[in-house]
Amino acid sequence: MMIAAPASLAIELLLWPVFGASFSTAALGWGAAAGVASAAAFALLYRTLAIGPMSVLSPVTALVSAVLPVGVGLVQGERLSAAGLVGLPLALVAVVLVSAGHRARSVRPSRTALLLTFGAGAAIALQLICLHQAPSDSGLAPLIIGRAVSSVVTLTAAGLLHRRLGPERPAFALSAAAGVLDSLANLCFLLAARSGDLAVVAVITALYPAGTVLLARGVLAERIHRGQLVGLGTAAVAVSFLALT
Repeated sequence: MMIAAPASLAIELLLWPVFGASFSTAALGWGAAAGVASAAAFALLYRTLAIGPMSVLSPVTALVSAVLPVGVGLVQGERLSAAGLVGLPLALVAVVLVSAGHRARSVRPSRTALLLTFGAGAAIALQLICLHQAPSDSGLAPLIIGRAVSSVVTLTAAGLLHRRLGPERPAFALSAAAGVLDSLANLCFLLAARSGDLAVVAVITALYPAGTVLLARGVLAERIHRGQLVGLGTAAVAVSFLALT
């Protein structure tokens, strides 16, 4: 996290001339709130990954991160078409099917793991909601401010906890690459949310485990079990319906 957050900030600063940035009061406020939520989301998510089992916790995280923005979008007056009313629940089902591993039924997470999972999902949802609330004409300002805040929070926490970090050196290249990809993902979400409904965009974003499953199959030669195959198919159908909204 110490490496990924500054790497993300560097990418957003490089993209500033391309997309522009308007640092209004609203952009600063919502961007800062998104940054705090982002730092909390990463810390809670990585802690959840360490505790496991992710075969159970991953779909819970994804569901929470999708359901909260859907609720906010509907409260703010977003209305779904008939296709959206079909695609939205299908997408939520797909999130669970794709995320769940083949051992999901045989293991039970601890109470601490479940609390961290809900916290991670809520923090991710808050980050998405804050980015969506930022003015649509603010360009990359919410992302730049948010990443600067999350970098400060992360580095401050690391300074306070430096004695607990251990002597092992982090994987600098992989950590930086993760930060770059996270920055591009947030940019794609911001552009999508500005041109579409938060309820739809957030649910499609929560389908990210599908990409993880496919990459694990292609890169790590992991097996995709039957439930995940059904989930991938359901995801394709759901996205097709949501694209019609």
